[in-house]
Amino acid sequence: MRPFRDLPIKHKLIWLGILTSSSALLLACGAFVIYDVRNFYQDMVSSAAIQARIIGYNSAATILFTDPHTAGESLGALRTDPDVVAAAIYARDGKLFASYTAGSTTPMAPALPPTFIVQTDGHRFTESHLDLWQRIVFEQKIIGTIVIRSSLDAMKVRLLQYAAIALLVLSVSILGSILVSAWFQRKISRPILNLANTAVSVSHSKDFSTRVVVECGDEVGHLVVTFNELLEKLQQQQQQVEKSQEELEQRVIDRTAQLEAANKELEAFSYSVSHDLRAPLRSIDGFSQAVMEDYGDKLGPDGQADLQRVRAATQRMAQLIDDMLDLSRVTRAKLVREEVNLSALVRSVGAEIQKGEPQRNVDFQVTEGLAVEADPRLLRIVLENLLRNAWKFTGKHSTAKIEFGAQQDNGKPIYFVRDDGAGFDMTYANKLFGAFQRLHAMTDFTGTGVGLATVQRIVTRHGGRVWAEGAVEKGATFYFTL
Repeated sequence: MRPFRDLPIKHKLIWLGILTSSSALLLACGAFVIYDVRNFYQDMVSSAAIQARIIGYNSAATILFTDPHTAGESLGALRTDPDVVAAAIYARDGKLFASYTAGSTTPMAPALPPTFIVQTDGHRFTESHLDLWQRIVFEQKIIGTIVIRSSLDAMKVRLLQYAAIALLVLSVSILGSILVSAWFQRKISRPILNLANTAVSVSHSKDFSTRVVVECGDEVGHLVVTFNELLEKLQQQQQQVEKSQEELEQRVIDRTAQLEAANKELEAFSYSVSHDLRAPLRSIDGFSQAVMEDYGDKLGPDGQADLQRVRAATQRMAQLIDDMLDLSRVTRAKLVREEVNLSALVRSVGAEIQKGEPQRNVDFQVTEGLAVEADPRLLRIVLENLLRNAWKFTGKHSTAKIEFGAQQDNGKPIYFVRDDGAGFDMTYANKLFGAFQRLHAMTDFTGTGVGLATVQRIVTRHGGRVWAEGAVEKGATFYFTL
């Protein structure tokens, strides 16, 4: 059934016509042959019975007078019937009295059937012949039995003729059904094929303006109408999507222009902050230092301490301005990805940090062979902030350990910077990456609270994420992906 299922619909319709007409013709031929064979057998039995009755009537006297020769002549009359191949007359005691064999000088008498014993008339068919027996009655007494054997060759020839005629009719019928089915399939399958071809074309081209011609008003026609209505709705939706897309593109263009304008304003603001705020701070810091150098002995310890606090505040303010500018630049900087050797970059940053405080006993551990596709300049800022944080928060320990490595999660690398320093309370972990957010007092650890915010923005621009785990006085681990 699978090959038939995969055939084109026009071939299915042709095969349907052929199979339908052939089945009907075969059934009709079969019924006719069965009916004709039945009538043929009945006619053969009836004809043999009449012949037996006539010969039996003519042979009664010969049996009574024991004249086999005359009885044989009576049986010889059967030669006029070409279907009779043999015949015989049996006496009352079952002995052969006379016989006849067609086309042979040697008598071949058919055997007396067992029904002779019960004294009944009858017949039986074998594969090749018909045997019919009939009692010979004289004055209501059975004096003998006549047996006639008829050949069934005529029936076989007749069946062969029927088969030849049926084959001829079947061939003509198949040819006719092919022609009729081909004509009908064009009328039936053409709308379906047009519908299928249009559906395939629309699926490939996405052109929903195509329509199928309605050729009929039957179920296929209703299907075509429904399909056209569906295409109409899809076309309207496509037009709405295109319109929305155009509006969205225009909105993106407008927003991009606004963003570019905002960036220019931000750059101007950054320049203003850098120029206008730093100059007063440098003046305050410079004059405070001059006052301390020129009039320090007149101010006394308290005055010198106050001026030192002023200088520290101005320096802290300057650092805040620098961090704000760095955060702004990170957001606007163009991302240029290339192959970066993370292990070498971490060792380089760690060496610079250690030069600043060579007296500290810190064990730097770096996993070798780590590389990634990223912007090397921005990635260096990430590592500097994370490693300087680890260096800073292990500052109150006599010995410290800072580790950089990677671990796998579903086949993707997760990089980390781990230290055994002051750590933090996980309750406030959500504040770690906010700008100017601090979890420790300034008196404990210096800083502006901008470094981790910068780290998060750079990692986000690389399509990754950053998070941290830690515990108070048990160290902290910062994870990030790229």
